[in-house]
Amino acid sequence: MTVNMKLHLRIINTILTSIALILLLSFSNTSNAQDGKALFMKNCASCHALDKKLTGPALMGVEDRWKGNRKNLHAWIKNTGSYMKTSNDPYALALFNEYNKSAMNVFDGVIDDKEIDAILDYIKKGPEVKKVVEGDPNKPESDNSLLFGILTLILAVVAFTLMQVNSGLKKLADEKENVDSPEPVAFWKNRTYIAFVIIILVLIGGYLTTKGAIGLGRNKDYVPSQPIFYSHKVHAGINQVNCLYCHGGAQDGKHANIPSVNVCMNCHLAINEYKGTAKLYTEEGQEVNGTAEIQKLYKYANFTPGKPWDASSAKAIPWKRIHNLPDHVYFNHSQHIKAGKVQCQTCHGEITKMDEVKQFADLSMGWCVNCHRETKVQFKENGFYSIYQKYHDDLKSGKMDSTKGVTVEKIGGTECQKCHY
Repeated sequence: MTVNMKLHLRIINTILTSIALILLLSFSNTSNAQDGKALFMKNCASCHALDKKLTGPALMGVEDRWKGNRKNLHAWIKNTGSYMKTSNDPYALALFNEYNKSAMNVFDGVIDDKEIDAILDYIKKGPEVKKVVEGDPNKPESDNSLLFGILTLILAVVAFTLMQVNSGLKKLADEKENVDSPEPVAFWKNRTYIAFVIIILVLIGGYLTTKGAIGLGRNKDYVPSQPIFYSHKVHAGINQVNCLYCHGGAQDGKHANIPSVNVCMNCHLAINEYKGTAKLYTEEGQEVNGTAEIQKLYKYANFTPGKPWDASSAKAIPWKRIHNLPDHVYFNHSQHIKAGKVQCQTCHGEITKMDEVKQFADLSMGWCVNCHRETKVQFKENGFYSIYQKYHDDLKSGKMDSTKGVTVEKIGGTECQKCHY
């Protein structure tokens, strides 16, 4: 019987060790995947998506297009300009020409080979692809975080249960061998277990509190319900209305400005019904009647089709603001668009494909600073930067690498007072 007890103890110890190893490996794999995703979101997401073209090409299947040659990919990612000078890669040349010979940001010294491999592994694995259901084109991706949390909790309960069983079997074995052993302490009275649970709760509470504090004021993916359904996909995408036609302040001032009813009526005095072939959907997947939305505009404009319109009788449309920065942050649209030559999509996402506009980026300080560190200033034929004569001279003399260029950081773009009063 004693031999059986010892055998049971060994089995229990083996099971406990196996569970510990499984948990360790699970967290390790999750950590690696999260690292790749975090690196992708930090360094790539502003210009690339996995399944569609943005500023750059879609990255799903990128290794297949590069024939699995990660060495060349590393060189391309770190410094596109340098790679083009030293390589005769036909695919790289075609890709370079396809995007109007616009080089990627220089990542040499920003990320290393291991981090690039983590990003490539994340891309290769790929997150769950959105499954588009007819009538519901915006169905959200599934999130397995809750499932992983439940499984982890179940494994923890099993581990504690086995530890209790192990303690009981040890006591039985000691009794058979006439060895005095203390009475096992109940789980809820065991100081070790209590301390362990308290530490776990403190860690979880601290993590959630910190995460919540960091996220205060951040509204990524925020999509408010507007008084009139306005599709940027139809206006800016299909009909190619220039962003600056409606948001003229973006080029000339601090604010982009929300267009007045007069601007809308410039077109809709003549366009009184929606005849587009593309169906309109809300973020929840409900189909929208475009003509009915135009009628809502007419109510605010106090306009009756076929009759003269008195613009002075119009009422302002109470649009709900989507993008909003804290009061202590200074942001100037014209400085980015006119001087920095930054495209609207960099901060606002693929606006030409959005029926309902959502906040594309979290607009956090880290997101802005990272962009300033990596974005090259377009010095050529840009009078705004004529005051930085030293950089112009260094670029001409070769003292400064022209492929790396001058980043926003070099001209003071990360100094506190640039963005904070």
